[in-house]
Parts: sequence; structure tokens; C-alpha cells
Amino acid sequence: MGTSAFTVTFDAVDPHRQAAFWATALNWQVEDHSTLIAGLKQAGYVGEDDVIDVDGRPSWKTAAAVRDPDDPVEEGSGMGQGGRLLFQIVPESKTAKNRVHLDVGVGAASAAKIKQLTGLGATVIGEGEQGGRTWVVLVDPEGNEFCVV
Repeated sequence: MGTSAFTVTFDAVDPHRQAAFWATALNWQVEDHSTLIAGLKQAGYVGEDDVIDVDGRPSWKTAAAVRDPDDPVEEGSGMGQGGRLLFQIVPESKTAKNRVHLDVGVGAASAAKIKQLTGLGATVIGEGEQGGRTWVVLVDPEGNEFCVV
């Protein structure tokens, strides 16, 4: 049996900023949905109010995603067929602690990764250690907790 594709979905105020942040954090790629959007616009299913320009290409106004660059991609939609993170607009901001969080494993490069991510808007909120394993707890630009291990 092979691996399963998965999408972890995050509520967001600014899905495009979140996608750019997490693409950097994970060394992943922001999905390019421009081919899908063009086809849906041509068929009349998508209007100008559904789309914005992000980095010179049409993107969904209310959502953005990142994908593992080593996993297959569906050509017509630009969607990753393996691991992905989806960020979707919701009207309210985060108000409570996450019940799920990501651990970003970088090994000896943790100090450099933390510096890079804080430069992009992350904030260090704590540290932990258990059984010789250490980690740093951060929040992304919208307050979602994650650990650099």
C-alpha cells in the first residue's frame, strides 16, 4: 500500500501571506492555480470578483495552498497530489490555542531556520526539551503555533 495524499486546512485572514510563509518554512511551493482559473473563467464559472493577482498570476481571492515539490501535481489544476497545506479566508481571527500543530524538522539548521521565519513574521514563544530532543515553539504571522525541531 502506498502513501496517502493529505491536505491540512488552516483558517486565515490573509491566505496568500500564509501560503508564502509556509512555503518558505517547509521548503515547499505555492500552488499555481492559474491554468484552472483561466479554464473556469472561460467557461463562465469564475468571475473577476473570485480572483486576485498574486506575484503576476491569477489566484483565488479567498484561498491559497502550498505543496510538497517532490509529490506529483495535477496538471490541469496545479494542485499537489501528496502533502499540501490549504489556507482559506474566514471572517474572524484566531482566538484559541491550536489543537493540532506542525513540527518542522531541520536538525542542526534550527537557529538559521528560526531566524529566517522570524524575519518573515513568526514569533518565538517558548522552548521545550524531552529525552535529549529540543524544540522551539513559534507562532506564524496569524498566531498558529508550530515547532522547529
